[in-house]
Amino acid sequence: MNVLETQALTQVFDRSQSAWLRRLTGAAIDQLVAVDQVSIQIAPGETFALVGESGSGKSTLARMIVGLDRPTSGQVLLNGEPFNPRQMSHRRQVQMVFQSPYASLNPRWRVQDILREPLQAFGLRKSGQDQAARVSELLDQVGLSQSDGARYPHEFSGGQRQRISIARALASEPTFLVCDEPTSALDVSVQAQVLNLLKQLQKDLGLTYLFITHDLAVVRSMAHHIGVLKHGQLVEQATADRLFADPQHPYTQMLLDAAPVIA
Repeated sequence: MNVLETQALTQVFDRSQSAWLRRLTGAAIDQLVAVDQVSIQIAPGETFALVGESGSGKSTLARMIVGLDRPTSGQVLLNGEPFNPRQMSHRRQVQMVFQSPYASLNPRWRVQDILREPLQAFGLRKSGQDQAARVSELLDQVGLSQSDGARYPHEFSGGQRQRISIARALASEPTFLVCDEPTSALDVSVQAQVLNLLKQLQKDLGLTYLFITHDLAVVRSMAHHIGVLKHGQLVEQATADRLFADPQHPYTQMLLDAAPVIA
C-alpha cells in the first residue's frame, strides 16, 4: 500500500473582479488553474521528487497535500484512507519542512520551546521531564547539541536553522514529510550536509518524502521516482534512473539540457 496518493488533485484560484463590478464593466470571470488533475503515488520509504520551474504549481500541490489549502477537486489518500488534516492521527503522520528556515521558525521562542510545542499539541510526552528528554533526542538526531535548545533561532546559521526545522517536523513522529525546496536558501556546501541528513533520517526512521525542488542535481541525489510539473500539469512520471537516461517529454528534456554540468 502507498503511504500517500493524490487522485486528480486540482486547485483553481478565482482572480475575478467582484460580481457587481463584472456586471458594471462586462469583465469576464478570471480563473487560474494552479494544479490540474495531478495524481501521484509514493511507496513506503521512498522519495518522490517533484520538479518544475517557478510557478509550475509545486508548492501549491504541497500545501494541499499537508492540508494547508483545500483542493478545488480531487483528494489525498494517506495509507489508503482520505486524508483529514483535522484528524490528529493524520496530522501527526504528515509534516512539512518549509523552504526558508528564517521565516518558518518563531524568532521569539527558544529552540526547546519550538520543539516542545508539537509534543504538547499531540500529547506525545506528558511530563516536563519526558518532553525535555525528547527535545534533546531530536536535537541529537539532526546533529545539534542539547545546549542549543536554550538559544533563539537568530543565533544559528541558515543550515542550523533548517536542522531545527527538520527536528520540529520529526517531533510528531511522522511517517511522511513534504520537503518544499528545503536547501534552496542554503550555501552549496551546507546543502550537501542537509541532504545527507535527510537521507540518513530516512534510512534510520523509515520516512517517506515528497521532495520539491527545481535543482536537478538534488533530484539525482535524493529521488527514487520523479514527477515533472508544467503549468500545473504532471507531464511525465518515471523512476529517477529512467528519467535521467531517457526523458520522454520535451519539457523534461529542456530541463535536463538547461541543468549545469559539472566537469
